[in-house]
Amino acid sequence: MMNNLFSIFDPSTNILNLSLNWMSTLIGMMFIPFSFWLIPNRHFLIWKFIIMKLHSEFKILLNSEKNKGSTLIFISLFSFILFNNFLGLFPYIFTSTSHLTISLSMSLSLWLSFMMFGWINNSKHMFIHMIPQGTPSILMPFMVLIETISNIIRPGTLAIRLTANMIAGHLLLTLLSSTGNSMSNYFLFFLLTVQILLLILESAVAIIQSYVITILSTLYSSETN
Repeated sequence: MMNNLFSIFDPSTNILNLSLNWMSTLIGMMFIPFSFWLIPNRHFLIWKFIIMKLHSEFKILLNSEKNKGSTLIFISLFSFILFNNFLGLFPYIFTSTSHLTISLSMSLSLWLSFMMFGWINNSKHMFIHMIPQGTPSILMPFMVLIETISNIIRPGTLAIRLTANMIAGHLLLTLLSSTGNSMSNYFLFFLLTVQILLLILESAVAIIQSYVITILSTLYSSETN
C-alpha cells in the first residue's frame, strides 16, 4: 500500500533509460512568449501586475534603490516554483518541486551564493550579525554557535518546507481517491466535494509556498548586504 502510495512521486516515465518526468520542470517556459505579444491579453496583464507588486516589495526588503535588477532573481525564483507547483496539480504531470533534488538544489545554491558574497564583501557585517545587540558577554559564545547552526540549516529548512507541503497535499488527494471504488453514490458525491475543496486548498498552498520560499530567500540575501 505504502509503495503504491509513494509511487506517484517516482520519475517513472523513461525512454532509453532516460527519466523524462523532469522535463515537466521546463513547461513553465511555455508561458514566457506572452510578454512578446503586440496586444497583451488579460493573463499577461494579471501576471505583469503580480510581478510589479513583487518587485516593489522585494526592492524594499533588499534596499535596492540603486540596483533595481537585484529583484529579478527572486521574481524568477517565485515564477519557477509557482509554475511547477501549479502544473503538478494537473493529472499525469510530474511535480518536480516535491523532490529534494530540485528544492535542495535551488536553496543550497542560493544559500552558498549569499554566504560567499557576504563573507567576501561584508565580512565585518557578517561577524556583527552573529551576535545580536545587547547580548551579555557570557552568552556571546553560545549566540555565535546558535547563529552558526541556524545559518547552516537554512537551505535544508527551505527545501524540506517546500517538499513536505507539496507531498502532503498530493498524498491526501491520492488516499481519498483510492477509497472511491468501495463507496456508495451518496458518499461518492461527498468524496468528490471534499476533493474539489482540497484541490482549491492545494492551489492556495502552491501560491503561498512559492511566496514564502521567495520571501525567506530575499530576507537571507538582505542580511548579507
